[in-house]
This record gives sequence, structure tokens and C-alpha cells, in this order.
Amino acid sequence: MGFMEAVTTCFSKIVSIEGRARRSEYWWFALCVYIIDIVLGLVLHEQGAIYTIISLVVGLASLTVSIRRLHDIGKSGWWILISLVPIVGVILLLIWHIKDSEPGDNQYGPNPKGVY
Repeated sequence: MGFMEAVTTCFSKIVSIEGRARRSEYWWFALCVYIIDIVLGLVLHEQGAIYTIISLVVGLASLTVSIRRLHDIGKSGWWILISLVPIVGVILLLIWHIKDSEPGDNQYGPNPKGVY
């Protein structure tokens, strides 16, 4: 999955936590989020309603793709809350986001790679 396909997929599934997200989808979208944040910071200086609205939309898309990424490795989306544990939770979540897909189908759907 390339950059534009990942960004398009994440924004089209902005309110959907159903299914699975490949590593490439997650990491390309993470890059997009950083680019958007830098551009908005330079242009809008983190002020105003436009900045807030865009941040909420991008934040929601980031949350849902992170949950779908956890589904891809066979974990419940509720594990996203582990990030609330200082340092250890964020490191564990990072390791899970780096981990390869669970082969074959799992309870969250078919493998998006199509590898069985």
C-alpha cells in the first residue's frame, strides 16, 4: 500500500474500527499526520477553529487506524488504552504497531495482505 492509498483509506474509514489495517497503511498515515501537523503549525500557528477542526478529524482517523492495526495482530482495540500507562504503555503499543500481521483470517476479518 502506497502513501496516497493509505491516506485515502484512513480518511474513508474515519469512523470505522471494523477490519484490519496493514503496517504500511498505519505508518504511511502516521507520516501524513506529521506532515499535516507541521504544515498547520506553520500556517495557522495552532490558533483558531480551523486548526481545531482539522486536528479533531486527523486525530479520529489516527485513533481508528491504530485500532484496526491492533486488530491486524489479533488484539482487541481496547488495548489502545495501554498508551495511558506512562512510558511502558507507549513502548508496548509501538512494538505492536511494528509487528507483522497475524497470518490468515482472525476474529476481525481476513488478512489484508491476502497471505494465508
